[in-house]
Amino acid sequence: MSKSDYFLTSERLGFRHWKEDDLELAIGLWSDYRVTKLFDARGPLSREQVKSRLKAEIDSQLQFGLQYWPVFHLRASDHIGCAGLRPCGHSGDTAEIGFHIRPSFWRQGYAFEAARALIKFTFGDLIYTALFAGHNPQNHASGKLLQKLGFNYTHDEFYEPTGLQHPSYLLTKEQYLKSRLQTPDPVGGL
Repeated sequence: MSKSDYFLTSERLGFRHWKEDDLELAIGLWSDYRVTKLFDARGPLSREQVKSRLKAEIDSQLQFGLQYWPVFHLRASDHIGCAGLRPCGHSGDTAEIGFHIRPSFWRQGYAFEAARALIKFTFGDLIYTALFAGHNPQNHASGKLLQKLGFNYTHDEFYEPTGLQHPSYLLTKEQYLKSRLQTPDPVGGL
């Protein structure tokens, strides 16, 4: 793929929309229990469950213009995982951000880079004035990442797919713009 195949890019990553023929990519991501165990208590997802998840992402794009978009390495074209937005039930001006990274790409800064690109995209190109995020209470790395991105802890919230109270965070456009004025972006413009 070339850079023109993506609607959003960062220094190393390209985002595109899920397609119906992406089932094998989706299976490679969401059938891996290491990826899903902290946000889906059903255990390893079957082919049919992944197919349903892929359809839900495609439907979300059609209905809301949002999804957890597939993310690829720009140079190697490797499928890194997905990162994106979904409507947030809290408010019409708030979107929920999330990311699922394949284990072979963990601890290489991809979640941080993808999230920064999405934050910039959300507050620069979309109508949302706030981003919501939550994480499994056992996923301490996600909590640290959200705080590093400028999110502020607000409360614990019950998350039905895990049956747990998830620490929840908010980042407003105002906070984001203020932090950008105080801290220049690193190389790559993010």
